[in-house]
Amino acid sequence: MKTLKGPGIFLAQYAGDEPPFNNLPDIARWAASLGFAGVQIPTNDQRLFDLEQAAASKTYCDDIAGMLAEHGLVVTELSTHLQGQLVASHPAYDRLFDGFAPPALRGHAQERQAWAVDQLKLAARASRHLALSAHATFSGALAWHLFYPWPQRPAGLIEQAFTELGRRWRPILDAFDEASVDVCFELHPGEDLHDGATFERFLEAVDHHPRANILYDPSHMVLQQLDYLAFIDLYHDRIRAFHVKDAEFRPNGRSGVYGGYQNWIDRPGRFRSLGDGQIDFGAVFSKFAQYDYPGWAVLEWECCLKDPLVGAKEGAAFIRDHIIPVTARAFDDFVATEADPAFNRQLLGID
Repeated sequence: MKTLKGPGIFLAQYAGDEPPFNNLPDIARWAASLGFAGVQIPTNDQRLFDLEQAAASKTYCDDIAGMLAEHGLVVTELSTHLQGQLVASHPAYDRLFDGFAPPALRGHAQERQAWAVDQLKLAARASRHLALSAHATFSGALAWHLFYPWPQRPAGLIEQAFTELGRRWRPILDAFDEASVDVCFELHPGEDLHDGATFERFLEAVDHHPRANILYDPSHMVLQQLDYLAFIDLYHDRIRAFHVKDAEFRPNGRSGVYGGYQNWIDRPGRFRSLGDGQIDFGAVFSKFAQYDYPGWAVLEWECCLKDPLVGAKEGAAFIRDHIIPVTARAFDDFVATEADPAFNRQLLGID
């Protein structure tokens, strides 16, 4: 059995133009001061990380690892959430997602998509240079605008969407396989991979590729009203990354799962800081201990009420307190008897 690693923190929601959040050494010092042991680094933010240099130079990666080690930190995973979104984007969302790409590529969908694929391949090499085993990303979406079956969908439409999604991701998965790194898709509304059923469709489309895996975030499952504990039972062998994020769902007479186009603070389903929502993290961490989850527990802060700095401080302690140091022996070993096949046959009455 394995004791999972943590606490880690995803830096995306904390990076900014003001110190200590505008460069990696300072934000690392801040994270370490709160008790975090690892950082998940977004690769789209050059204030923190130069993805092209990391892919080209192991020395650059060694320097980053060495700097983090001075603060008692390691890299948990790299993230390409924004670039992954652009691997597959329906034209209806082109203007909205253009900001995820360099200015020169905005308005040029094909060039933008090719850039996104290259970014993922760079991330595979950078992850190898950092000796990482997992990578966090989004799948993108070709069919999200069709998630509700009205108007009625033509036969074969969803199958074709997932065939195309698999075609786009297969060479990326192969690149990560060459780097010995798992691609962990965060199952998230707005992505074609947003629940277990869609992940299964994708697995079929990529021939159950061994590098196609899951970033587990129970908050997105609460907002979809999906059983986040049963999900672990079903897919634990594919879960290779973990965002520890809380959420609540309190439907009312005006709106429910779809949220009524309301701001986050008014929606029945909303993200909360750790411990302020409805997720049973005691049960979640227990299942991860049961199934030998091999990775990190990483805080992702997205709360519409609590200050992010308070959420980070509380989150480090929350994760640390929920990590279960797994036992090396069974509780009833003290009454165990030696193996004796002959005695066993007697007990079974088959002599």
